[in-house]
Amino acid sequence: MHIRDECPQDAGTIAAITAAAFEALPYSSGTESRIIEALRAAGALTVSLVAERDGEIEGHIAFSPVQIDGRNGPWFGLGPVSVRPDVQGQGIGTMLIRSGLERLRSIPASLCVVLGDPRYYGRFGFRHDPRLTYDFPIAEAFQCLALSGSPPSGIVTYNPAFDAS
Repeated sequence: MHIRDECPQDAGTIAAITAAAFEALPYSSGTESRIIEALRAAGALTVSLVAERDGEIEGHIAFSPVQIDGRNGPWFGLGPVSVRPDVQGQGIGTMLIRSGLERLRSIPASLCVVLGDPRYYGRFGFRHDPRLTYDFPIAEAFQCLALSGSPPSGIVTYNPAFDAS
């Protein structure tokens, strides 16, 4: 398995993998692939990695800037992350997340946030911090990982691309 930066010619495959990965999930809005396209068009894909095996892309992860209380900073959101359904459960998502977080540390970023299952993201060090908020009905699903220093407090806003429909 090789983790690399996405290339322009990967966009169609990334969209197909993302749509397939989220298709059966009850919490999915079905817009995840359009979010990635909108982030790409806005120049807001700070880190966009693919997992490739034998020349085939099997997964993708995106990281984009977030704001806290309307301010920009070295703060990023993880997601979407997707793995082709037929190869899920093989650690590809874990490899993408670990590689992406290492890339963020090299920027250097100071904070990464994610909206997802605390049991899954907790193993990477993400934790719910009530000082950071996001408008979502399940507060514990919004988590952060301090990459350096102490996390700021405030209201987190994702890139407008996340409103893609």
